[in-house]
Amino acid sequence: MNAQELREKTPDQLREELANLKKESFNLRFQQATGQLENTAGIKAARRNAARVKTILNEKAAAAASEE
Repeated sequence: MNAQELREKTPDQLREELANLKKESFNLRFQQATGQLENTAGIKAARRNAARVKTILNEKAAAAASEE
């Protein structure tokens, strides 16, 4: 997922994507705690993707506020 794809989505879609990423992050952390996680790089990727979504949401909110 790259930033350009995220910028094309609506804020509601971005919030849904953020919720999914948070669930994925939780599941990965849970797998790591129980010793079932094989690919530890997935945790970092999920965190970065969530941060990327939050950044785009903030950009859209700032753009909407500046228009008013």
